[in-house]
Amino acid sequence: MIADFKHKRVTVMGLGRFAGGVGVTRWLAAQGARLLVTDTKPLAELGDSIAQIADCGAKLRLGGHREQDFVETDLVVVNPAVPDSSPFLGAARRAGVEVTTEMNLFVERCPARTVGVTGSVGKSTVTAMIGHVLERTLADARVWVGGNLGRSLLDALGQIAARDVVVLELSSFQLQRTPLVCWSPQVAVLTGVTPNHLDWHGTFAAYLAAKLNIVRFQDAERSAFILHDDPGLRRHVELMFGDVSGVWRYGLDGDEPRALLQETAAVDCDTQRVTWPGVRLGVPGRHNLENAAAALTAAHVLGVDPRASAAAISTYKALPHRLQRVAVRGGVAYYNDSKSTTPESAITAMNAIDAPLLVILGGYDKGIDLSPAARLAAQRAKFAACIGQTGRQIVDLIRQAGGQADFFDGLPEALAACRARAAVGDAVLLSPACASWGMFSDYRQRGDEFSRLAQEAPD
Repeated sequence: MIADFKHKRVTVMGLGRFAGGVGVTRWLAAQGARLLVTDTKPLAELGDSIAQIADCGAKLRLGGHREQDFVETDLVVVNPAVPDSSPFLGAARRAGVEVTTEMNLFVERCPARTVGVTGSVGKSTVTAMIGHVLERTLADARVWVGGNLGRSLLDALGQIAARDVVVLELSSFQLQRTPLVCWSPQVAVLTGVTPNHLDWHGTFAAYLAAKLNIVRFQDAERSAFILHDDPGLRRHVELMFGDVSGVWRYGLDGDEPRALLQETAAVDCDTQRVTWPGVRLGVPGRHNLENAAAALTAAHVLGVDPRASAAAISTYKALPHRLQRVAVRGGVAYYNDSKSTTPESAITAMNAIDAPLLVILGGYDKGIDLSPAARLAAQRAKFAACIGQTGRQIVDLIRQAGGQADFFDGLPEALAACRARAAVGDAVLLSPACASWGMFSDYRQRGDEFSRLAQEAPD
């Protein structure tokens, strides 16, 4: 680990259109590093991000990378979205140049206890729920929430104390490189793993292995592993790690959140069972009760009284773009679930809404099987409006399953078609099951457009 960055040559690989590299660039500049920022995109596409680092004194290499910048440097800080197969990273490694990430820079220096959350579905909500509960129950500690959810926390390092708690949402891209610093959080939460980002990881096995880095370097004497109580997920964990004694498994008893500490690999022992009876949430869906069970378990592991955590989580409100009711017009409710970028998350959203349903599906093709979401849409939705690169494929899958679906050129047309078919008491749900790329800059822009269109609908 580089202790002093003053006058060190650092190449930041990937500034990003959405400011993904801005936080680490500004932090490194404040440490006195000699910075070069390189990105494959041209200046015209990076204007907002460039403006945010204009006072950092960094040299810019835009519109492409140059091998020299990865060899004649002391450190390369790589954007999580860059694959390990990049020839420029290969050149850095051959030259003996250290490669790291913004997340690794942070966790190496963070003095506080950390809670890390990952999974294919629910990790953002669980992260936010944990932060919400801890902020309302830890009197002597400050709670910091970041990672894949929220801002970079590098600039807050000087304010974070050892008594504090840092809650991090961790994507598979971020976890892919945490082994470089042999790090796992003290409390690791795994909400579930289903195929995703196979266009980047290549195989489900590689994707799963990245996710399980969250516990790969845990210390049994001081760490806790909180796992969704799913038999398939437990088998994956057991195959990779063997004995899973000491793992907290969370789930539901009926509609009551509960957690159980598994003391041996073979026998479930009830010596440490925790329940939170009477928990009521302000967000819909059984899946959110499961998310609450994860958050409550994490709070319990950190010493929070169950009654206090149950009271705190009852005041939690949905994050933007996560099954968020954004309008009721003409007796029709509109739900923005734009963060749904996998079939599993769309299935969860469709099952969470009790009303007769019209759903908008489709987007960027990540190479994953969309048929489970299409089959449920055929059963559950009166009509599906499909958009994007995967839209026509989803239409065919829904029709083959006996449902009603059509393809539309864009989100406004899809929403208009749903509105025309909706009756009083129905719900229109945007839960695309796919990423937004190709039509929108990110899921936030997609969700914001849906919300605006819904709110403009006649009442």
